[in-house]
Amino acid sequence: MKEFIMTVLTFLSDLGYFGIAIGLMIEVIPSEIVLSYGGFLVYKGEVNFVGAVIAGTIGGVLAQLFLYWLGYYGGRPVLEKYGKFILINKKQIDLAEDWFKKHGPGVIFSARFIPVVRHAISVPAGIAKMSFLKFTAYTTLAVIPWSIFFIYIGLQLGNNWDKIDAAASGYIQPVIIVMSIVTVAYILFTLLKKKK
Repeated sequence: MKEFIMTVLTFLSDLGYFGIAIGLMIEVIPSEIVLSYGGFLVYKGEVNFVGAVIAGTIGGVLAQLFLYWLGYYGGRPVLEKYGKFILINKKQIDLAEDWFKKHGPGVIFSARFIPVVRHAISVPAGIAKMSFLKFTAYTTLAVIPWSIFFIYIGLQLGNNWDKIDAAASGYIQPVIIVMSIVTVAYILFTLLKKKK
């Protein structure tokens, strides 16, 4: 697996900024690894930090827009038929639709920082016909700090960029806890607002 990842990353590195964006769009390799490798490219002087963040943000947002459009234009019939290929089943679709009806679109931002949920959240947003502009804004606002963080860590690690899991683990856990608290607070706020 490591050999496959290195082959893909080497190919993408030849494309510079475009390679970072493509790596995030196709989601073959986890975004953390692609972005930390982008930081390594900054370390080597092949790309600059700001450009890498912009490329990472564009690629990350486009990947989520694809999932959003899948839910928006394909809806339940397409997802029930082909959802298994992106690990989504009927029960998850039901839960996701209920989630958006009860709690609103604000969870799009905070969910981006929670593993597993951060990718799946885009599909129900599309099914729920969430405003395209609002979805794009929330997604972009979440993808920017995610990109900055992992590119920066990759830059600091330099030649040891592939140790990203160990380097980021001390930071990821607190971020997950904070974003989980923010998500719960948002849900409680929404519920209280509806009761009033």
